Formats: sequence, C-alpha cells, structure tokens
Amino acid sequence: MEDNVVLYIDNHTVVVPVGTTILEAAKEIGIEIPSLCYMNMKDLCITNLPASCRICVVEIEGRKNLAPSCATRCEQGMKVKTSSLRVLNARRIVLELILSDHPTDCLICPKSGKCDLQRLASRFKIQEISFKGEQSQYEVESSPSIIRDMKKCIYCRRCEMMCNDVQTVGALGAVNRGFTSTISPAFRKDLKDSECTYCGQCVAVCPVGALTEVDHTNRLLRDLADPSKTVIVQTAPAVRAALGEEFGFPPGISVTGKMVSALRELGFAKVFDTDFAADLTIMEEGSELLDRLTRFLDGDKDVCLPILTSCCPAWVNFFEHYFSDMLDIPSTARSPQQMFGSIAKNYWAELMNIPRENLIVVSIMPCLAKKYECAREEFADAGGDPDVNYSISTRELANLIKRANIDFNALPEEDFDTPLGESTGAGVIFGASGGVMEAALRTAYELYTGETLKNVDFKEVRGLQGIKKASVNLKGFELKIGIAHGLGNARKLLEDIREGKSEFHAIEIMACPGGCVGGGGQPLHHGNSILLKARSNALYEEDYNKPLRKSHENPYIIKLYEDYLGKPMSEKAHHLLHTHYFNKSE
Repeated sequence: MEDNVVLYIDNHTVVVPVGTTILEAAKEIGIEIPSLCYMNMKDLCITNLPASCRICVVEIEGRKNLAPSCATRCEQGMKVKTSSLRVLNARRIVLELILSDHPTDCLICPKSGKCDLQRLASRFKIQEISFKGEQSQYEVESSPSIIRDMKKCIYCRRCEMMCNDVQTVGALGAVNRGFTSTISPAFRKDLKDSECTYCGQCVAVCPVGALTEVDHTNRLLRDLADPSKTVIVQTAPAVRAALGEEFGFPPGISVTGKMVSALRELGFAKVFDTDFAADLTIMEEGSELLDRLTRFLDGDKDVCLPILTSCCPAWVNFFEHYFSDMLDIPSTARSPQQMFGSIAKNYWAELMNIPRENLIVVSIMPCLAKKYECAREEFADAGGDPDVNYSISTRELANLIKRANIDFNALPEEDFDTPLGESTGAGVIFGASGGVMEAALRTAYELYTGETLKNVDFKEVRGLQGIKKASVNLKGFELKIGIAHGLGNARKLLEDIREGKSEFHAIEIMACPGGCVGGGGQPLHHGNSILLKARSNALYEEDYNKPLRKSHENPYIIKLYEDYLGKPMSEKAHHLLHTHYFNKSE
C-alpha cells in the first residue's frame, strides 16, 4: 500500500499522505480554499467532517458534480481546479443563500471584524442579495457565560462537533428539519438548563456571532468611573501568555509587565495576580492530598482516592452533571480565582479598611466558565455579595485596551502590587496542562519527605498529549499521577475510576485543549498545537526565571497563614478556601 498520493491542484504537482483532504493538500502549497464549516483540529480528535456549508467546493476532472474539498480525500492522479468559473459562481451562490437568511446588523454584532462570513462576503464582493424570502427568527438567549443568537447561525455545526466529539458534553445538537432546523440543546432547552459546562470551546470555534461570550467590559467601565467603589483586578497566568498575540506579538511571548501597566492605565486601584492564589491553592489542595495519602497508607479503606484537582470550573460542572455519584473524590479546594476573591474581600478589605460592599473584585481569565463560577451562590456572602464580582476574558481585555487607545507595545514593564500580587513559579504554570500537578508535587514532595527537592522540573507531566501518566517516588511510596486536558479525555479517566480500574492516586483535569492556555476566552487558536505549545512554553520560561519556584516558599503566603488563616486545612481556611459540589444529573 502506498503511503503517498500524487495529484495536481491548479496545475501544481502535490504529494501528500494517503487520507489527506483536497483542502489540506491545497493549503500545503499556499492555495487557500474558503470554508466555513471545516475545522483543522486533528490534535483534538475531530474525525467527522460535515461538509455542510459547501463554500469549499472544487472541480475534479472526470466528475460530474462539484466536490466539497474539506471532505474529499486526495486520490492518485487526481486533477483539481479550485477557482474555475464554475467553482467561483457556485461559491457565490452558496454564499448569497447563506446571507439571505442572515441578519445585516454587522455594525453592532460582537463578532464584527472577526467574522468569517463577513470576511468571505468582502472577498466575494457581495453587495446585494439575489435571493429574498422569509428569515429565521429566534430569541437571543443569555446564560452566565455564553450568549446564543441563533438568527446568526449558519448551520456549520462546528459547535456541535466541538461539544460532542471533543468535549463529549453533548449539550448541542441539530434539531428540526428544513428551514426550521437549528443547533440547540435537547428539547430546545436554554443553555443554562442543559448539560453545558460553559467551557466556551463552542464560542472559540463559531465562525459568526451566533455564539459569543457575555461581555462585562461596559459594566467594568461604569465601576471604574464610580468614586464610591474600589476596583481591583486579578490576572490568570494563561492570560499573559496569549494577550500579546492581540497586539502583534508572536505566540510564546509573555507580556506580564506590559499587561500590568495597561491595567493600571485603565484605572484599577490595585493590580494583583491570580498566581498568588494559585500558590494558596497548592497549600490547601496539597495538604488535602497528603492527608488522604497518609490515611490511605495507615490502612484507612474509606479514604477517597484518586483525589482530583478542582481548579477548573468547566470540569467541575462536567463532573457534577455526569459523575455525580463520585462527588466525594475531587479536592474541596476552591479554584485560585475564588480563593483570591475570598481573601480579597475578607482579609485584604479588612486590612485596608474598605467595606466589603464597596470593593469590586474583577478577574481577567482565559476561560468563559469563570464567568459562571463567579455567579455560583456558594461563592457569595450571606447578603449575596460575590467574592469575585465578575470576570472578563483575554479577548475582552484586549478589546478594552484598544478602546482606551492605549499603545500596548510602548508600555513600560511594571510589577504587580503586594501582597496579593506576589507568587512563585509554581503559581505561573497553573495555566498549562500538567502545571497544577507539577506545582503540587514540588510542595507535596518536600512536606511528605522532609527533604529539599533539588530538581523542581517534573517534565514528564508536561506536553499536549491528551492523557499523561507519571510517577514520583516519595521515600519508597510510588505516587501515581494522571493528567488529562479536554473533557473527552477526562471522561476516559473518570470512567476508569467509576469502574474501579484507575491506577492513580491523584489526577489533574483541565477542560480546555492544552489547559488554560487554550481556554474559550483566549485569542482564537482553533486547536493549533504549535500555538498552544508556544503559550505553555512562555509560562514555563517565566517559572524558570522566578527566584522562588515552590508555593510553600512564598513569604506572603506564609504571612497570610501566620496572621490570618492559622494553617492549611484549618477551620478558617476551610470556611474561606474550600467548597462543596452538587448533583446536577437529575
């Protein structure tokens, strides 16, 4: 069997592996075939190609009909024309048909300027629509994280593939037939009433404005302008590894100092770092891991292992929906975002003599599920005031900086404010798949063995493999750990636990590809593994250059326990830094 096929595209000789599509082959020689439904996401295991939009049709010698290049495999000796008059006319008609059932409110659409349909309409010089008729009408639906405007849906089914094939959530699917067909949760439920985890990967792949994030930037501007409010901000580690891409920086450049400077120019009273709370998370989650391991080694048969990390709200939501029979397995530690909010509104506000109700805590996150997490009732005080008032995404921050006419590239490098802005390298790597587990191991090793860990780089937990395995020797005890990113991979590990086949003592799970670096609120990556790897490397480089690289060595964390919390897992720490989970399967 031959490994390669030779074909001819627009009179160019092309040699590609067997199984390559015409669209992929054309791209290899610099020919861009327009498409709307196709997603080049091999690394994320999307296998079915819908060929639903028909924008990418090509002419193949010897075939009567035009063929969708995204779903047609290359064959030996095939001769393809990608821009014949027949092809160009067919694409234009298809595009006009799509536009005939599409709103024309481009000026106020959240996706304006970054819409694939808008880009193609400009490329094909569509200035009038030849087809007139009834247009689809749907109510705009808003959830805590995601807005669905199905009037703008072009039925490309990208979101359906992402939700079902990659994330295995199954919250979205095709309903109805013909003109009334649409993409929706089962039984036409609202997204908030479905199994949706708010990971935002559907938003990240939507080519139009049918799926967008809930935008809090106007709310933020009102708060910043309110003299009665003290507005502070925390920034997640993955944000600094991707924000620069919105301002012309190549992938893999950390823009921490410029980001801090931009946030000060926007008017925040204090610019803090979620990495501080990541170090705090390690103290609590690591202590919980050691407590369970100690009891396990002492013969306690009722101890729940493996322990699961709890930093990712999309993963927690997924767990509550599909694995509610195992709610005692995840760590009870809150996510770094919520730990920060709790400390800011209790400890720091008291320290600064700021009434809790006058303190606005904003987070900058790579993740749309963080918007939902802010709104969970258990993360508010008795009066309903949330620990974190709201979250904005990396994309929202970039748009806000541009709107404020800030020259990002010319900004000076500035440092975070203290005390909630100081962190170790362990906190930085939370943004990459495997980073939470690596940070936990640096601390757990020293606390368990009483010995100094000389090599803090656990490189075996790094990388973009969907499921990773590693083991660490703790004075003769072999600690087995697992890491998964993407909810489809997480499901495999969780089903092993349910069936009693898991070999692990601790598992890290992140909902998004590559971890937080591939979050649903990041600059769009479309599963590009090279880009995700570059973002991860930026975090590891920042970690390497930190003077302290173990969470338990952070002097501000040590002082927080001495002055306020007592010790990890104390009653006060449990009240402020831990949570509980809910059965959402019913």
